[in-house]
Amino acid sequence: MTLDLQKYNVRTDLAVDAKEMAEMRYNAPISGIDEEVSENDGIKITRLNVLNDEGSKAIGRVKGHYVTIEVPGLRGGDTGLQGRVAVALAREFEDFLTLIGVQKTNTVLVVGLGNWNVTPDSLGPLVVENMLVTRHYFELVPDQVAPGYRQLSAIAPGVLGVTGIESSEIVQGIVDRTKPDLIIAVDALASRSLERVNTTIQIADIGIHPGSGIGNKRRGLTKEILGVPCIAIGVPTVCYASTIVNNAIDMMKKHLDRETNHTRDIMGMLDDMQEDERLGLVKEVLEPLGHDLIVTPKEIDEFIEDMANIVATGLNAALHEAVDPTNAGDYTH
Repeated sequence: MTLDLQKYNVRTDLAVDAKEMAEMRYNAPISGIDEEVSENDGIKITRLNVLNDEGSKAIGRVKGHYVTIEVPGLRGGDTGLQGRVAVALAREFEDFLTLIGVQKTNTVLVVGLGNWNVTPDSLGPLVVENMLVTRHYFELVPDQVAPGYRQLSAIAPGVLGVTGIESSEIVQGIVDRTKPDLIIAVDALASRSLERVNTTIQIADIGIHPGSGIGNKRRGLTKEILGVPCIAIGVPTVCYASTIVNNAIDMMKKHLDRETNHTRDIMGMLDDMQEDERLGLVKEVLEPLGHDLIVTPKEIDEFIEDMANIVATGLNAALHEAVDPTNAGDYTH
């Protein structure tokens, strides 16, 4: 028996979210999934490998490698912690490149997906602004390029509503002309967990489908579509109102469990329902009224700048050997 996530309409881009939902449903570990978790100095790293079709079907994710970096302390604005996260991201991304067979001489195209006019969706364009692009130097003055740098280009193609062109179609044209060996797509994500919004970075080797986390599936950036390996990097910046309500019910239940022996009397049938069933019920109430809004924290302006800086710093250090991640970013406002 496997869990069909579509039945519960779980809108999330995070593999760790999907795995947790599946385990909650079964109340048991999921076969076909290999997981390694490490935690140090406030930074939790989960390396999740979906090994076969059974694991893929169980959590509703494509077979592949997923690395999730969770840092709840990022919401505190600790610039020292932001620097450590950038270093951790650089190391994880270097290991990730090695894992999937990317060579140090391979050329890279970084694609910043999203709408720069909408703050929660502007992560990709902001990361592109801070990337160390070098392809033009290799083309124009190759003898003057110092050792330790690779050919890197970057583009923020905009969104369909602004350009009238699918992002994937724009990227396809660039790939056909510039022929990169690897694409790195950076995008804002959606999560079913409030705790992971603006505190989490996911790396995946399965490409990306813009808008999938909010139920707006577009033509993806994948190896199958573009003909080039595609790594996705994302940060959840939004969640659904139904997720917030569901999380609030769960927190209320835990609070009542601590304070009283009458939780069942107060919450009734909600106390017995699985989280995914309760989420489905909340959606049934909110969606017909048009109240299942996409929500982002009020501090998103500051968060998005910080997360873009962390991601860009980590990528620059991972892709260019000459870049030191401890000195590559500006963690001040």
